[in-house]
Amino acid sequence: MNKNTAIVLLLVSSLSLIVVTSCNKENETKISSHNSNESHKAGENCLSCHRSGGEGEGHFIVAGTVYDSLGTTIKPNGTIRLYSQPNGGGSLLSTIEVDAKGNFYTTESVDLSNGIYSSATGTSGSAHFMTDINTNGACNSCHGVTQSPIWVD
Repeated sequence: MNKNTAIVLLLVSSLSLIVVTSCNKENETKISSHNSNESHKAGENCLSCHRSGGEGEGHFIVAGTVYDSLGTTIKPNGTIRLYSQPNGGGSLLSTIEVDAKGNFYTTESVDLSNGIYSSATGTSGSAHFMTDINTNGACNSCHGVTQSPIWVD
């Protein structure tokens, strides 16, 4: 075996280890639930770390933070619903519980390619609907930055 062949074999072996490690981290199932305290960094863009190749555990498909109507206090234990049509119309694509820290996230498959419409419901039961179509599950990348925070009663 010559020197170039040995370097190629070493490189292939190293890449295999990186891929295996990355896949294990990305394949972790992470789904928020009412009263759970496992989340962190409320208000930040969750998908900046919890993405393919990111440092966070699990590759989130949809994630964000829920606040009160003033956008200042985190509201725990609500529910996020994703629909195929505006105002809760069409098919219900996913239901995600908001945890005790006001965060919601899921690694479950959600097809965003045709766009989704979301609603946020607080513990009062009142739902607020997002009227614009969305193809990006990184909710905090806009909400709390260029748009008002996601809020519930």
